[in-house]
Amino acid sequence: MLSLVITPGQCADCTQFEAVMEGIRVPRLTCGRPRTKPDSVSADKGYSNRRTRRYLRRRGIRHVIPEKADQAAGRIRRGRAGGRPPGFDKDRYKKRNTVERAINKLKTFRAVATRFDKRGYIYLGTVTAAALVIWLRS
Repeated sequence: MLSLVITPGQCADCTQFEAVMEGIRVPRLTCGRPRTKPDSVSADKGYSNRRTRRYLRRRGIRHVIPEKADQAAGRIRRGRAGGRPPGFDKDRYKKRNTVERAINKLKTFRAVATRFDKRGYIYLGTVTAAALVIWLRS
């Protein structure tokens, strides 16, 4: 399911990762409460940090996040103390483009792309309405 968090423009995406993950609700095929833990998460290099990986490991969520070059170099420089490299599945990472395409579809709406609204809750409503229109058209 879709989880949205509205932040100021200068705020880094990775700082809001946990807030977005807490908002995710995966509906069950049968009756019952929605799951709050997805099967897996794919993210770009911007989310490659200890805090994000620790959070996912603690919740038992598999992830595909490529390692930054400077992190890999630092790990190799430390030798055995650097630990093993994080697992990375290229085939699963290729499927991440569905999220990028969804964001691009949202940005085709001028009010979403330029953010005319001053208040965050109004902008959240604009984005939600745009997402509904995209869903209804598909």
